[in-house]
Order: sequence, then structure tokens, then C-alpha cells
Amino acid sequence: MGAGHAHVLYRDAASPVHRLAPEVKIAAMVLFTLAVVATPREAFWAFGGYALLVTGVAVLARVGLRWLLLRATIELPFVLFAFALPFLGAGERVPLVGLSLSVDGLYGGWNILAKGTLGVLASLLLAGTTTTRDLILGLDRLRCPQVLTQIATFMLRYLDVLVGEARRMRVARVSRGDDPRFLWQLRGFAAGVGALFLRAFERGERVYLAMLSRGYSGRMPAVWQGAGTATAGQWLAAATVPLAAVFIAATAVVLT
Repeated sequence: MGAGHAHVLYRDAASPVHRLAPEVKIAAMVLFTLAVVATPREAFWAFGGYALLVTGVAVLARVGLRWLLLRATIELPFVLFAFALPFLGAGERVPLVGLSLSVDGLYGGWNILAKGTLGVLASLLLAGTTTTRDLILGLDRLRCPQVLTQIATFMLRYLDVLVGEARRMRVARVSRGDDPRFLWQLRGFAAGVGALFLRAFERGERVYLAMLSRGYSGRMPAVWQGAGTATAGQWLAAATVPLAAVFIAATAVVLT
């Protein structure tokens, strides 16, 4: 996993957010999300405050709002479910535009829509300002379980290799007259998936044994651990947004 490995969501820019150490950005995002989740759904003003915080971070990180909103469409299935709740919910109902809507369903749909959207936007900001290597490095510095960081490291390192191998296997099948679009040819597709799994397993075992023979202990190399570690100033700077979110959430709980 060299420094050049960047995922499709990463946006290269020379912003203050990009320069922050990955562990402080991960911790800030998690704390912000927890504050949003803990906010009562009746405190509508609080979610407006969270939206302003997200917008401020996006401007500071030089990440366009259009880019954020387009990628946020990943939550579309949850949005559809949120819009269906007012019609499916039980309890007290209110008329609105000729429709009878559930009060609990309206609150529930709003709760899912607001909190889910804010969580997705916060995650996109993290992904857009942090490379894949730095994300895993940040998790490792935060003492994430070694098993998870190892799995993520191998997956991200060799995902492109496996995708390329699957593409070559598909070209080989098609060149021999196979067309996986037809239902009765699923057997060949399933056999290809099985063969790809075996190749990936064998490759992973060889790579892991080679790493062990070179002194791999299950954690990131020490040279990665020491380079770019977060300073006290970075922790304080990154804490401004989650602390503001915690203050908003606490105020909303008291006032609701």
C-alpha cells in the first residue's frame, strides 16, 4: 500500500483539512455522528446547526457541495423508506394535502432522513480528504483491532488485482462463446467465481507468508507510525466541530 493508492472518493487539494492527521479526522467524524444520533428528532433547529457545520468543513476542505450531494445519493433506499413511513406508521394521524399521514411516521421519516444524510455527508468529507492508506493508518493509530486493519489493508491493496483477474477471466469466457447474461449459463459464471476465490486465497496465503518472513508483526511498519502523527494543535483544531455538535446536541436534549 504505497502512498499513491487513493480511492475514487479522494479529492486531492492543499486544504487545512487535508493536512490534518488521519486519526484526528476519524475521531472527529465519529464524535460528530454520535452527537447527531443523540439529538432528539423534535429539535429541528439542531439539524440546521449540524448542516452549517458540515457546510463550513466542506468549504474549508475545498470540497464542492455539488460533489457531496451527488455522492450522497447512495442513501437513496433509506430516503425512500423514510418517505414511506408517514403512510405506513400507526397512531395519531393528521391531514396534509388531502392525505392522512401518521404523526409518528412523519417524525420517524424525518429522523432517518436528517440523521442519515448528515452521517453520509460527514463520511464523504472524511473520505474526500483522506487517502486509503491514511485511513487505515489512522485506524491503526487509534488502536483499532489488528484483525480489521489487516483485512482492510489486504483488501484495498489487492482489490485492483482481483478485479483485473476477474475481467481477464470474463474475456476468456466470452471469447469461448459464453454469455453470462443468460440464466442457463450461470453455471459457468459460478465456476469462475469459485476459481477466482481459490486464486485469491492462494495468493493471499503466499503474500502473507512472504510478509511474515520479512518481519511482519500484524501492525503497520514503525516508519508509518512515527511519520505525521497528530500534534496537540491538530487535535484542538479538529475538536472544534465535534465539540460544537456536542454542545448543540446537549442544548437540544435540555430544551426538548
